Amino acid sequence: MSDGWAAALFIASLVVAWAVAYRFFGDYLFRVVTSDRHNRAERTIYRLVGVNSGSEQNAGAYTRSVLAFSVLSILFLYGLQRLQGLLWLDAGLPGVESHIAWNTAVSFVTNTNWQAYSGEATMTHLTQMAGLAVQNFLSAAVGIAVAVALIRGLARSHTDQLGNFWVDLTRLVVRVLLPIAVTGTVIFVAAGMVQNLSSGTDVTTLTGGSQVVPSGPVASQEVIKELGTNGGGFYNVNSSHPFENPTAWTNWLEIFLLGLIPFSLPRVFGRMVGDKRQGLAIVAAMGLIAVVSVVLLNVTELAHPGTVPSAVGASMEGREVRFGTGNSATFAAMTTLTSTGSVDSFHDSYSGLGGGILLFNMMLGEVAPGGVGSGLYGMLVLAVITVFVAGLMVGRTPEYLGKKIGAREIKLASLYFLVTPFLVLVGTALAMASPDQRAAMLNTGTHGFSEVLYAFTSASNNNGSAFAGLAVSTWWYDLALGLCMLLGRFLPIVLVLALAGSLARQTPSPGSAGTMPTHTPLFVSMLIGVTVVLVALTFLPALALGPLAEGLAR
Repeated sequence: MSDGWAAALFIASLVVAWAVAYRFFGDYLFRVVTSDRHNRAERTIYRLVGVNSGSEQNAGAYTRSVLAFSVLSILFLYGLQRLQGLLWLDAGLPGVESHIAWNTAVSFVTNTNWQAYSGEATMTHLTQMAGLAVQNFLSAAVGIAVAVALIRGLARSHTDQLGNFWVDLTRLVVRVLLPIAVTGTVIFVAAGMVQNLSSGTDVTTLTGGSQVVPSGPVASQEVIKELGTNGGGFYNVNSSHPFENPTAWTNWLEIFLLGLIPFSLPRVFGRMVGDKRQGLAIVAAMGLIAVVSVVLLNVTELAHPGTVPSAVGASMEGREVRFGTGNSATFAAMTTLTSTGSVDSFHDSYSGLGGGILLFNMMLGEVAPGGVGSGLYGMLVLAVITVFVAGLMVGRTPEYLGKKIGAREIKLASLYFLVTPFLVLVGTALAMASPDQRAAMLNTGTHGFSEVLYAFTSASNNNGSAFAGLAVSTWWYDLALGLCMLLGRFLPIVLVLALAGSLARQTPSPGSAGTMPTHTPLFVSMLIGVTVVLVALTFLPALALGPLAEGLAR
């Protein structure tokens, strides 16, 4: 079987699996977020935290809860890293340097999981388990909770109540993330992933030397890393390490986990607003963009441009032979489409056009299907912008699911879209304008610029993957990228919750002959067009200076 056909079958199997998950797992998620009952574990947590599970919060209270919880999480994770050398399971590792601890704390709390350090040589087992892995659960649950709050804003009327953040957070962790993570851990251990508390194993190399092979609680972190679209790996080389991703079928399963929740959440949206067609329209837009991206990246990389790749018949630089070019390209496309920093190949080794596709995936706002929760609420904001554009075309007041899209709503939606481009472009410009920061580039010319652009795009969109080739373990880059992660996560959340509150207070308007249906192929096409065109207009000059120039020069 040719590489092209093998890649096509690999992609098709994932599409089928996600389609099944959309129906059945989506219904399960719907029952979780709409249930009126609380199990014993949840009631215990409510008592410990002091939460009244029967009360709801308005947009302001919901937002304050998200921000307060996140601030406390950052402080706890920062302190844990700084003090890890004095705590249990330290394995002789000292406390983490302040600027790296700050960057890592912000990174994991914002669901970015950018790593400016080598995991196995920097973080103790306690920090990995009690700090990083815990935030993998919590930051993922926060994203889903915010998406559910926006859906409630669209589904409800004459109210300012969006649910209870603490109830949403608890349910999502207890009923969704933990059960899948436990099951997945057992499967991954059976596949050969490491799961222990050992400080490492002494081995004799083929040349007769000695080496310590680090190990630890890897499998348990691997599942939630992918399921929560987090991406932070136990090892420095992430999912290309055989202890994190030992076989081709675990590679398939990791990619499946990346899209499981993001592709299923539109089903929740459709059922909560009382029209399943609306969920189908959103997931269709997500799916079409994702399929095009995955196919284009596979075609680009399987074409093996360049003298050496053409001679050997494949572009294998920076790829694991366990997976090959096609499976690696599919993983790379999905990790940049889903706000996940996990990688099983070296993105810096991709062709110029291939690297451009990875950048463009993140620049889309990671809405196809995006991160857990963030992908759905990002796509719903773009749907609001789409109906506004459609309303301008026909001279009518735009509506979405019976809610008027007025000046307040479109301002909030527009500001949401502008946050990440501002952070990406300003951050890249400042880095390129500074001789000291340019000195951190290991490559010059268009590829060096692409590395800097990729770093700020990844941080601002809360992705976490890297081109590498850029020395970012410096005070300036750790602080700048940390700030981009912080603002890129929480400014959009504040705007989304404000939009949800504004929509929830409205009185629904009955549809008329002039109302644009938002479940038809026409609307799906417009939504895709608005998503792609807005990104193209915003980032095309930057892309032209980097990956496009590099790709066209070959």
